[in-house]
Amino acid sequence: METLIVVILFGLIWGSFLNVVIYRVPAGMSLLWPPSACPACKARIRPYDNIPVISFLVLGGKCRRCGAKIPISYFLVELLTPAALAVLYLRFSWGWTFVAAALFTSALIALGVIDFRHKILPDKITFPGIVLSLVFSFFRADLTFPQALLGAAVGGGFLLVVYGAYYLLRKKEGLGLGDVTMMLMVGAFLGWMNALLTLILASVAGAVVGILIMVLRKKNLQYMLPYGSFLAPAAFVALVWGSRIWAAYFGLFPGR
Repeated sequence: METLIVVILFGLIWGSFLNVVIYRVPAGMSLLWPPSACPACKARIRPYDNIPVISFLVLGGKCRRCGAKIPISYFLVELLTPAALAVLYLRFSWGWTFVAAALFTSALIALGVIDFRHKILPDKITFPGIVLSLVFSFFRADLTFPQALLGAAVGGGFLLVVYGAYYLLRKKEGLGLGDVTMMLMVGAFLGWMNALLTLILASVAGAVVGILIMVLRKKNLQYMLPYGSFLAPAAFVALVWGSRIWAAYFGLFPGR
């Protein structure tokens, strides 16, 4: 129980750091300098106004100095990160697998929010994620290096085929290459089966949301959804519950 509390407390602090990553990486800014400031008035954020979750609630989601609204995504990331780390701890317990899964999940959170905001998936996150996922495969019992390569090939290769086919048919991009590199990372960490599961879950969720947007907001089929924002939670589900989902699926076909 004590370790779980430590994980949650660390997750609160780590979530605050992920907000820095989410804001600064797309802008090409350093993660270390300058100190955090209000995007509207540029006033430096004081330590007592930078306490995860609590500061947002105390300030009512606004800058203390100028009153500009703080995006709700900051608050949600600070809540989501400790919750995700707690789930990972309960699933994997403490150890290197938990640490690796936590880093992988952190990348998913950052990519999902960045894609939602800017419709980009930065190489500065996906490329190191691919490398670390492949390196970690040498220290795993459940996934070998060749299996990690196969997972990357299946995950990224499937979307690359979709990208190429859509471009040939419509003469424009249907999804970005950032989605391809993200799935290279996901496949390298999860293996080919859970990479496939990620694609299935993200596609179903994306289709449902797309239909709702067309119906409620009167958008047409040309409206671009940030696919990375669907891939991220789908990959987390596959990471934590993928083996159980596949076991339940294969259980539907006994004797085969």
